[in-house]
Amino acid sequence: MKKLFLFCVLCVALILTGCGNNSSKLNPNNPVTLNIWHVYGSQTKSPLNDAIQRFNETEGKRTGVIVKVASVSNSSAIDKALVASATKQPGSVPMPDLFTAYPRIMTKLDTKLLLPWENYLTKEELASYREDFLKEGHYKEHLYMLPIAKSTELLFVNQTFMDRFLKANQLTAAKLEDYDTLFALCHKYYQWSGGKQMFQINDFYHYFLTNMAALGDDFIHNGKPNFTCPTFWRIYRPMAEAAIKGGLCTEKGYASDRWKTGEVISNVGSTAGILYLRDYVTHADNTREQITSSFLSSPSFKEAKEGHYLLQRGTGLFALKNKDERKNKAAAVFAKWIGQKDNNLSFVTKAGYLPVNKDAMQELMAKPEQVENAKYRKLYTVLEKVEKDGTYLALPLYEKAGQTQAQLEKNIKHILTQAHQQYEQRVQAGEAAQGVLDELTKASFEQLQKALL
Repeated sequence: MKKLFLFCVLCVALILTGCGNNSSKLNPNNPVTLNIWHVYGSQTKSPLNDAIQRFNETEGKRTGVIVKVASVSNSSAIDKALVASATKQPGSVPMPDLFTAYPRIMTKLDTKLLLPWENYLTKEELASYREDFLKEGHYKEHLYMLPIAKSTELLFVNQTFMDRFLKANQLTAAKLEDYDTLFALCHKYYQWSGGKQMFQINDFYHYFLTNMAALGDDFIHNGKPNFTCPTFWRIYRPMAEAAIKGGLCTEKGYASDRWKTGEVISNVGSTAGILYLRDYVTHADNTREQITSSFLSSPSFKEAKEGHYLLQRGTGLFALKNKDERKNKAAAVFAKWIGQKDNNLSFVTKAGYLPVNKDAMQELMAKPEQVENAKYRKLYTVLEKVEKDGTYLALPLYEKAGQTQAQLEKNIKHILTQAHQQYEQRVQAGEAAQGVLDELTKASFEQLQKALL
């Protein structure tokens, strides 16, 4: 009886041990559900929503993982909601299992909340990613952000309206990829069009970052904008003059909204913005006019020493570190799937993004004609040429990076808008235009310094 008792105890122990080992395993008969917040599109038209649906119907079904879209919003809103959730602010909702965000979120959250991807993806799996894209996700010796899609910036042109302007003013086809040329055209268009803006820079922070790098200097020095550097003044002055005289838009919002009505006919912005660029313009009388769009490399300055820099844009995938190990493994299953060549390529080409998978990028750049959508195919054909000569530049990660960027955008638009209004009033009152322009350009520069330093 004693031997029988010991045998039974041993069997029970083995069974319990087995249950303990299996408790963290994924089971298609008992699936794990993960909530995700992301920024890719809207609830009704989202390439990531489509990819998630394919995952749930294939790999998710096979492994026992269901990804549920809980929120589609913009990056700023997601940042605020994440911080509110993490700090348990009144009215906040529980943090999602998965979310997309920019690297700056790693400076706002306790990283103990985040899943280190290197513990769940093998070295071979991580090696399938573009190294320059993967590097951006490292913080405090861990890989917290996994790239799933990247974008860069291009110059988008309403070629129909631009050609009309050039022809009417007997101007030869302008080299729009040169910033000095582009800024010089702004005021001519402003006068010819009766006060409309020709050009918009969606993100001034990116403008300073890439162009100062191309001229051999860093825009961010010791966690602050490097306003005292002569290079900053070199790229600030022609931009500010174009805004103050009129023709460079400094109003709130993105160019895609003004593109719809022809209020802006060119802009530097994310390649992913192609989702919102229509092939027609709606006039004030509600009539439509079809247009032809052109995609060009992001402009630069002639004296650029360091070549052409391509801003590396795009949020990455984060996971909440969960006490339930099954959820951690489930997050890794989805992360691996969205990063695989065919899945990654399918997702990004429906949104104007670049693949993060090495093989997918190589295939897309070698054969952009494989993209079904004609407008997107045109976009990737331009990107194939731009990529050959460009170097990717990631946003610098430092304390309060997001706050600094937001403050710069807000202040520079406000300061230059006020300067433009003053310029119009003073010139109309009879003051010499050039003298007023020089004074206001210098004053705006000093105001910006005081606002951010």
